[in-house]
Amino acid sequence: MLKMSREVKPLASTMPLGAHARNAHYSLLSVWSENVIRVCQSCGQKNRIPPSRLHQVGYCGACKAELSANNAPIDVDQQTFDQIVKEAQVPVLVDFWADWCAPCRMAAPEVKKLAEEMVGRALVLKVNTENEPQLAARYNIRAIPNFLILRGGQVVSQQAGLADHRRMKTWLEQGSQAA
Repeated sequence: MLKMSREVKPLASTMPLGAHARNAHYSLLSVWSENVIRVCQSCGQKNRIPPSRLHQVGYCGACKAELSANNAPIDVDQQTFDQIVKEAQVPVLVDFWADWCAPCRMAAPEVKKLAEEMVGRALVLKVNTENEPQLAARYNIRAIPNFLILRGGQVVSQQAGLADHRRMKTWLEQGSQAA
């Protein structure tokens, strides 16, 4: 179980990622304890969203404005990855990447497009293999970009190499039928 004293840590989806800066998407997300914090765009209130609800539309606890389902890739560390994958109620696509990898930079806009298209039906996570080598080793990642489809915490499929968002969408749809 994660400690409640864990400091608020912004995810890469809240700020540019080195080489991904040209394709940066600013969603108002950060991680705290076992919840993701989503900031209401109407009133600025911070709302805790459990990982099991990231794919759903929610409502601000203060002003009751709609909080959209997660529609951007979420850059995760090992602890956050484990929590989201364990509790996700929809298929999860994981993009294993690194800053120095040119094909990874080419895949970034496709991964973002996929997250936007699959909002409410899937979650898209990004794992920087330079920062999380243990996580990459757990899934035997030998080449990047590498895409993993998980459903119910179990690997449904794994694909190495560059792919467009339509192909990734097919993988996720097949993953939702599995398990």
